[in-house]
Amino acid sequence: MPGRHINDHQMRLYMKSRLTETKPAAAAQAAMSLMSAYRIESDPRLPSQKALPRGRRRPDPLIEIFDPEVVPMLQASPGLRPIAIFEEMQRRHPGLPDCVRRTLGRIHHWRALNGQDREVIFRQVQQPGQMGLSDFTEMGDLVVRVSGIELDHRLYHFRLACSGFEHAHVILGGESYVALAEGLQNALWALGGAPLEHRSDSLSAAFRNLDADAREDLTRRYDALCRHYHMEPTRNNRSIAHENGAIESPHGHLKNAIRDALLMRGTIDFEDLAAYRSFIDEIIGRKNARNLKRIDAERAVLQPLPDTRTADYEEELVYVTSSGGFVLRKVFYTVPSRLIRHKPRARLYDDRVELIVGGTHVLTLVRGRPGRDGKHGHVVDYHHVIHALRRKPMALLNLVYRDQLWPREAYRHMFDHLCERLSARAACKLMVELLSLAHDRACEAELATLLSADLDAHRLPDINELRTRFVPDLASLPQVSVQLTPLRLYEALNDSCIGEAA
Repeated sequence: MPGRHINDHQMRLYMKSRLTETKPAAAAQAAMSLMSAYRIESDPRLPSQKALPRGRRRPDPLIEIFDPEVVPMLQASPGLRPIAIFEEMQRRHPGLPDCVRRTLGRIHHWRALNGQDREVIFRQVQQPGQMGLSDFTEMGDLVVRVSGIELDHRLYHFRLACSGFEHAHVILGGESYVALAEGLQNALWALGGAPLEHRSDSLSAAFRNLDADAREDLTRRYDALCRHYHMEPTRNNRSIAHENGAIESPHGHLKNAIRDALLMRGTIDFEDLAAYRSFIDEIIGRKNARNLKRIDAERAVLQPLPDTRTADYEEELVYVTSSGGFVLRKVFYTVPSRLIRHKPRARLYDDRVELIVGGTHVLTLVRGRPGRDGKHGHVVDYHHVIHALRRKPMALLNLVYRDQLWPREAYRHMFDHLCERLSARAACKLMVELLSLAHDRACEAELATLLSADLDAHRLPDINELRTRFVPDLASLPQVSVQLTPLRLYEALNDSCIGEAA
């Protein structure tokens, strides 16, 4: 065809057709002109056999500087980029034109002939039931809001090397043993079995800022976790990410799937953390569904799980002070005042703290983290201290954790508004009454809406009107009737038990 060179395939087709067809018919079948057919008849060599290496059409502008200047730079710094070499050559030789940049492509040719040996990646044959891999991945490039607040989080990611089974768990803190233990056990129990080997990175983030004893303790706990599931713990070498390649590469695929799902969802806002975790679980479920046959085949050769999970928390003894709370890992937590002067055991999970008194679980708190500037954090629940604030309302004015006390932003803005319009004593007293109303009548959200309306209208809230508004409706209270069981039924039951025993 005009404007297109004859290739080897066309020429072979022409020569084959020429055995049984006329010259014009064979040329038509090979999609070439008759003149091309005549040239082939006179010279039966394939086009690839005729082609000669293309020579340089213009003088080499680097012939004077490549060997004496560029090559020594490449030998001294093998990782130097061609663009950096080009800019250095322009600095040394001001007359060097910009078009020479393309000529520097010969650096790749020089490196192919004279460059250093590169690391070789050896692809592995993965055996079913042999290896599971764990790693953490940052989620900072994906903005997600929970309850209107941007969520600072990462994902714990588990994957079976052979079948590709995946599990992900939202982590609110940093890389730690607690996060690893909780995520790994969730993955194994969702899978229904355990592989022979568990591969992780060197846990450098978890070891950071720990002394030698703490590092040894962390290593012992990790080894004990793997022994509980009869897995051999292995680690890749530090800073050698491709040794964990079976999990590093799926990180990117998982985050791309989450990004696409957020775009199709149309919003990055979630009502609470449970809703966001369900969203992640749904994405992981769809990915596993595509590999269901391979996963089922590998699940059949996994080791059985033990009867129970092992500890996936850290435990510390805390002391509840007269401030109505305790300090743990540079975070102050408020608790009910009845626990003052008690020493409960605090179990630290990644997202929560559970308090145990004796053998009884008494309270679960959201786990807090210290500020990025190193200052203490606060986890405050106004329900724990409102009874004390009623007796000492002026304590609200300079309270250390006042900014964390407000259950919603409307309460914060209302207190600022009251301080501008009223005296400090009156403002504190009215604000404590508003918090008491929210606590006593369980109307926190509805009251916040009314306070926002008052703020927009630049008026003060009427506490008496609000009390009347949220007074319990006696007509809506259910009528509860209790029917007592006659004692003779217990006597009959007792007689029947005695008769059976006899």
